Amino acid sequence: MGDKITVVSPIGTIGPMGTIPKMKVFEVVGIFESGMYEYDSTLAYISIKNAQQFFNMGDVVSGIEVRLDNIYIAREVSEKIQSLLGFPYWARDWGQMNRNLFSALALERIAMFIILTLIILVAAFNIVSTLIMIVMEKNKDIAILMAMGATKKGIMKIFIFDGLMIGIVGTIIGIVTGYISCILLAKYQFITLPSDIYYISHLPVKVKPFYILLIAVSAIIVSFLATLYPSYQASKLDPAEALRYE
Repeated sequence: MGDKITVVSPIGTIGPMGTIPKMKVFEVVGIFESGMYEYDSTLAYISIKNAQQFFNMGDVVSGIEVRLDNIYIAREVSEKIQSLLGFPYWARDWGQMNRNLFSALALERIAMFIILTLIILVAAFNIVSTLIMIVMEKNKDIAILMAMGATKKGIMKIFIFDGLMIGIVGTIIGIVTGYISCILLAKYQFITLPSDIYYISHLPVKVKPFYILLIAVSAIIVSFLATLYPSYQASKLDPAEALRYE
């Protein structure tokens, strides 16, 4: 703050030695941080009047920005502006101006989807292995239940319910923990990123109830599917074989 900065313009006057760049000294009266490395490292703001004088533009400007209440209609508005103004004017929306950033985010989103899918599959295999071990340990109990009149469907329901309870409890714990973490992250921004690599300085968070519901339902469905094979194996148990040596 208060430092003097000399700004050089390539548009200058013609002199005996050729084009002489135009220079002007400005004082730093404020420092901004947008969170976007590309903006923070390259942009400086001066008043419109000083900019017009410095670039010899008279009373005109080189561009006008339009702010919308709904950012998701920027593409349509940009196309309408372009069609109204025509050549040589052109319009760009925020998606076109930050194409590299959104392409990188789309790639990271696909990678995160694959990683989370693998994590869920590992959790499903844990449910399968746990139920298989329970079936092996409870052979005699299952055989006694079947000898007392329990049906194969009844045995399957027992183990399906057991696996679903594991999945539902895990889903509830995961959703509550994830939601609290997201709220704290959105408020305190304790996860920082190197802005020169990721374009942004903090990890942004937006909680959408639809996605929470979708993830919860998906997790429960995967848990249910993971119970089918162990439950089927339990229902196929032959009581006579299981109790032969008892």
